[in-house]
Amino acid sequence: MKILYPLDEALFPPGIAAPTFRWQDTHPDADAWRIVLRFTDGGPGLEFLSRQTEWPVPDEAWAVIQERSREGEVRVTVSSLGGSVPDEVLSQTSVRFSTSADEVGAPLFFREVNLPFLTAVKDPAAHIRWRFGPISSKGPPPIVLEKLPVCGNCHSFSADGSTLALEVDSGNDKGAYAVTPVEKQIVLNQEKLISWSEYRREEEELTFGLLCQVSPDGRHVVGTVKDRALAVYRPDITFSQLFFLVKGILAIYDRQAKTFDSLPGADDRRFVQTNGTWSPDGKTIVFARSEAYEPEGLENIRSVVVPPEAAEVFVKGERPFRYDLYRIPFNGGKGGTPEPIEGASGNGMSNYFPKFSPDGKWIVFCRARNFMLLQPDSELYIIPAGGGQARRLCCNTTRMNSWHSWSPNGKWLVFSSKMYSPYTELFLTHIDENGDSSVPVVLSGFTEPQRAANIPEFVNVAPDAIQQIIEGFLDDLHYYRAGFAFVGQNDPAGAIPLFQKSLEINPGNTLSRLDLADALFDLGRVEESRTQLVKLLEIDPAHALAHFRLATFLRDEQRLEEAAEHFRQALRGEPDFHEANAGLASILLETGHPEEAAEYLAEAIRLEPQKGLTNCYCAEMMYRNGKLAEAAFCYRRALEQNPEHVPAMVNLASILSTGDRPELRKMDEALALVTRACEVTRYENPDVLRSLAGVCAAAGRFGDAANVAKRALELAVAARDQEQAQRIARLLGTYERFRAERGQ
Repeated sequence: MKILYPLDEALFPPGIAAPTFRWQDTHPDADAWRIVLRFTDGGPGLEFLSRQTEWPVPDEAWAVIQERSREGEVRVTVSSLGGSVPDEVLSQTSVRFSTSADEVGAPLFFREVNLPFLTAVKDPAAHIRWRFGPISSKGPPPIVLEKLPVCGNCHSFSADGSTLALEVDSGNDKGAYAVTPVEKQIVLNQEKLISWSEYRREEEELTFGLLCQVSPDGRHVVGTVKDRALAVYRPDITFSQLFFLVKGILAIYDRQAKTFDSLPGADDRRFVQTNGTWSPDGKTIVFARSEAYEPEGLENIRSVVVPPEAAEVFVKGERPFRYDLYRIPFNGGKGGTPEPIEGASGNGMSNYFPKFSPDGKWIVFCRARNFMLLQPDSELYIIPAGGGQARRLCCNTTRMNSWHSWSPNGKWLVFSSKMYSPYTELFLTHIDENGDSSVPVVLSGFTEPQRAANIPEFVNVAPDAIQQIIEGFLDDLHYYRAGFAFVGQNDPAGAIPLFQKSLEINPGNTLSRLDLADALFDLGRVEESRTQLVKLLEIDPAHALAHFRLATFLRDEQRLEEAAEHFRQALRGEPDFHEANAGLASILLETGHPEEAAEYLAEAIRLEPQKGLTNCYCAEMMYRNGKLAEAAFCYRRALEQNPEHVPAMVNLASILSTGDRPELRKMDEALALVTRACEVTRYENPDVLRSLAGVCAAAGRFGDAANVAKRALELAVAARDQEQAQRIARLLGTYERFRAERGQ
């Protein structure tokens, strides 16, 4: 038998909500459990009975327990009962705990998300919210911010709690950041947004503005610019993301001067310098530093999320990535010489997330073998603020310890851990004057079931100081970007309402209108898609992509004259539009205008010489003009681009099996091509089967030709294609006659 919670010698803060004691008992006869609490104050103990292997402590009892355990420990003993003898103790165990005299004294602001985190990234409005409240909350604290359709991440507060700084996305700007006074109702409007992208925007280098922190006095913000993180998401809910910065420098935003400047000494492009943290007096910044790494192929990726292959060498363990902690004087933004911090650098480990105690005496930081966020082996260490021997805090749990924050009075530390669940929970530990930590307690009721709590921050304000944070900056571009994220995850159904919301705000947003049309088409809602394209052309009559999309609709409906006109309109707007040139050429070929088709086809080939579809059109035109060798060449190029392009296989097989020039006649290759075309179409396409029968006949295999033609005829009849059936029936008669004549 083992008590799972509370842990032995745990120290509870006064005023914390009543916990639930939990234990495990493997005795097969146990069906009830007696809970006995003994105090050191000389008074009587308390006794309770539970029919389950957990006991939610009643509020009244918890108030008594907290009061009586301030002066000394309380021992809780759990005994299992059952079997044939009444009240027979089958097994028992006990732990001790006590209540601190030190209050926490501040509410918590934290983010609550679902897992795996990729789901939240795809739809943050549905899955990410922020809560704010005291540790006395009997359930999850009130939600103060939710339904934000763009990512909001790291947040920080000034020392007096009067200023909140929060990462947000704005429009197409990944570097957007909100800084606002703390009020009961906070409105995040455009006036409260800044953009880290403003730092040397002329360099046209992407900035995300990650891992920022507002200064203790609220005047400055330190952030990472020209940055790139490797963020890879996994389906495993326990550790569903890998996230660490590999490039970036520190910059300072001055709220009074409204300027962005790099911080000299932390702006060396040879290194990634990030995770800047202020000392309580605002005179020093501690940050994480490592040798910079420039991943290949990410130049045009504007999302924090990167393809898995970009981080493959790290995921496979082929390359480590570790940070050292450095300090630098702020010096009014002039910076200075960076110095490695003893105890948090050069130790063969990754050191990150430094946090000063409010009195400036200590730094608590995370240490892991590699990387930064969400490391299973991450543990909390403490060093003197000036550096020194690092000590592992005894509050560390068995699985992931991270995202910590000091209470304003410096007595308590909140941190996140996965000790009890894949869904990260918040823990509290007491820090004494010697920097020693207590056995932690968990804020188990702080989140909804199957939700993870992270990025907790103590705020030096009253528990009701923030009641609601309202988004007031989202425009049509925000909703467009949110919808586009769904498209990138192959989820058009999720994208549609966001594109529609964008169009409610701005009906003239052609990006949203076009992508809405595409998403509707992907779901088979063709007429709705067509309606959006027509509306788009009412707004922008020269929109080339809209004309092209409509042209493809019309071509599929065999409304070839109308389709050709829309292809022409697309080319008036974009003469180098390869697909429009090829599409118009195909219609002109089909409608008997080969000379005009040749002009557009030549242009399409000039623009995209390796494009398979273009080569097919080119081959078709050559074939019609009797240039069989040239047609065969184009079909081969088309198959190089797409080895399973059925029309190219069938038509090339026809040339190779019926050509009158010896160098073109390659019967074995023809048979292999058309057989592969049948395999691709699962022997269910009568046209392709008819071609196979024709090649068999050309090879003199009339018995095989007749058998294949019979199958093609069955399919044509089943499809009620009378014209096709009659054509195949005539061929079948021919094959049967030749088979009989040759005795096959």
